Amino acid sequence: MKAAKFSFFILCLHVVSLVVIAGIPQTCPADSSGSKCGDWAGEFFPSIPKIKYEGPSSKNPLAFKWYNPEEEILGKKMKDWLRFSVAFWHTFRGTGGDPFGAPTKMWPWEDGTNSVAMAKRRMRANFEFIDKLGVDFWCFHDRDIAPDGATLEEANANLDEVIALAKELQGTKIRPLWGTAQLFMHPRYMHGAATSSELGVYAYAAAQVKKAMEVTHYLGGENYVFWGGREGYQTLLNTDMERELNHMASFFEAAVAYKKKIGYNGRYDWDAATTANFLRKYGLLVVIVYVWHTVNM
Repeated sequence: MKAAKFSFFILCLHVVSLVVIAGIPQTCPADSSGSKCGDWAGEFFPSIPKIKYEGPSSKNPLAFKWYNPEEEILGKKMKDWLRFSVAFWHTFRGTGGDPFGAPTKMWPWEDGTNSVAMAKRRMRANFEFIDKLGVDFWCFHDRDIAPDGATLEEANANLDEVIALAKELQGTKIRPLWGTAQLFMHPRYMHGAATSSELGVYAYAAAQVKKAMEVTHYLGGENYVFWGGREGYQTLLNTDMERELNHMASFFEAAVAYKKKIGYNGRYDWDAATTANFLRKYGLLVVIVYVWHTVNM
């Protein structure tokens, strides 16, 4: 049985999220044949055509000057060398706000709610954007594409509903470059997820990762990301570092065991030296190197 590639990299892949300006939106995709999506109909970006390669002499601001997806370089198409991925959270959930000012980017189709219906509307906008941009990949956090719930069961049900639509819209060509669990926005994760000192938070994070792995695999995602945005410590005065690292190792060991059931690729975001030594200490490096070698034989 061919092993799944499970690798850890220095940096989380932050691919370019190209943004186009939306006209007055009609908020169902162009291929809806006039059908309604709630109170919306038509395209999200009606004034934006599909972006084409026109060469460096083109004066068209909505054309590729140097990126020609079909051009072959060293035996491989440019689109296979440069696998751009639309980051859902930056492109569709980012508001332009920061600690010093209010949001400055409000998409016209947003209704101010965090409902499942609104999540589906965003998902349709996402795939129209992907189609017009001509890329084959997208990436997401679970809580960016579907609303959280009062319970884990409710959150999972919300995610399942939105993922079913995403599966339908992406078809066979488009797929996630990676997916991940958002383990940093909710207040429960203020002291970390895999390194949280609260058992209930640790268990909730593990269950959330399990579900995120499943939906990423269901959508044909090539990788799964662990991003430790809240992991770590502020001071060693109140931190048992060895204990927290042991907890994190157990978290990853559970993920390694579960990935054997569903088959997924891993990508981890931290500096190389720290990651390599952490994996070596907890016996995870051998697993990763072996699996990588097996896949790339």
